[in-house]
Amino acid sequence: MTQRLAGFSTIIVATGIAGIAAYLVTFIVYRVAGPADYALFAVFWATLYLLIGGLSGIQQEVTRATHAIEPGQRATASKARNFGAVAAALVFSAILATAPLWVDTVFAEAGWSLVFPLAVGVASYVLVAVLAGSLYGLKRWRSVALMIAVDPILRLALLMIALIFTHDIIALAWIAALPFPLTLAVLWPVVRRGFVGRTELDVGYRALTWNSTRAVLASVATAVMVTGFPLLLGVTSDGVSNAMLGELIFTITLTRAPLIVTAMSLQSFFVVRFRDHPATWWRTFVRIELVVLGVSLLLGLLGLLLGPAAFGFVSGRPVTMSGELIAVLAFSSGLVGAMCVSGPAVLARSRHLIYSLGWAAAATATVVVMLLPIEFLARVQLALLAGPIIGLAVHLTWLASQRHAPVAAVPTETDTQG
Repeated sequence: MTQRLAGFSTIIVATGIAGIAAYLVTFIVYRVAGPADYALFAVFWATLYLLIGGLSGIQQEVTRATHAIEPGQRATASKARNFGAVAAALVFSAILATAPLWVDTVFAEAGWSLVFPLAVGVASYVLVAVLAGSLYGLKRWRSVALMIAVDPILRLALLMIALIFTHDIIALAWIAALPFPLTLAVLWPVVRRGFVGRTELDVGYRALTWNSTRAVLASVATAVMVTGFPLLLGVTSDGVSNAMLGELIFTITLTRAPLIVTAMSLQSFFVVRFRDHPATWWRTFVRIELVVLGVSLLLGLLGLLLGPAAFGFVSGRPVTMSGELIAVLAFSSGLVGAMCVSGPAVLARSRHLIYSLGWAAAATATVVVMLLPIEFLARVQLALLAGPIIGLAVHLTWLASQRHAPVAAVPTETDTQG
């Protein structure tokens, strides 16, 4: 119990530091550049984190599959390391190879100048995800916390230095991307001791690839609903001014980030918690979900009563978003947070298909609603609520059916059913 609480509190503190740093990045760029230019920066930011959010499924699967071994027990090279290196190279090549198909649409004003920082940042993140997943699997909470906190702190520090000299979007894009490889370079000498040669995966390369693919599908869906939502707003907002779009993205980011960022950062922790304590997983799951939904209701009430005044103070500009809209944004963050608990509960029982189906259903509903011919802000609110409600229903239905079922056996090379 003491170890679990220590791990939870360590991750929470690191996540809080990361969240504050991310808030400051958003706040500084918005205040310095203004809503219109912030909207352009937000498109790159959303694209970067859409891809990173999608590939975070690799971290979830590596976490689930990683187990501790004694030094010298592993007779072969690290499967996680080899898998990460190959996956990073493939991701880098795929972004450059497919860029001609989407660069003029996504980065219409900057073009290829934004493709290269995107490719470097996303490919480097794959290596970060594999290392973080391995550390989670070993329950190396302090090392995990360092990885969570150092990356956004580096990004914030570099951004503040860069803004002294330039407001150029290309420079800011590189500032957003470089902390991923820099985090690896800075932390590897710290985390490698007591780590190298002490992990093994419970699956081979084929099963690892297949399981990771399904986990990535779920994470892509998560990213569409969260970090990629500003991008979805941008392509479904014909007739909406850049200033209004920038204010809406800013409001969504600051309203939903506290709960969603925390819940998403804890997903690997939840995977380990549910995996290693099968006898109490249901009781733990219900308690966590009740806490998440209770916090989301409280945030919704605060948004209704204080939201416009608070955002006017933070942004330094007149606010057009209503308290009702801010309340919906806050409550919807709790629904996504609830899925960040239900998803790990499913994944910990090696049911990758159900895990993916829940997130895919949520993302599909979000996109479909955003394409409906209804008033823009009403469409945004409906999309943010409908998606996670549908996805949560998929996860909860399966979990309820498994409440008294035995935990699934550790997957093998041929286990592809779940």
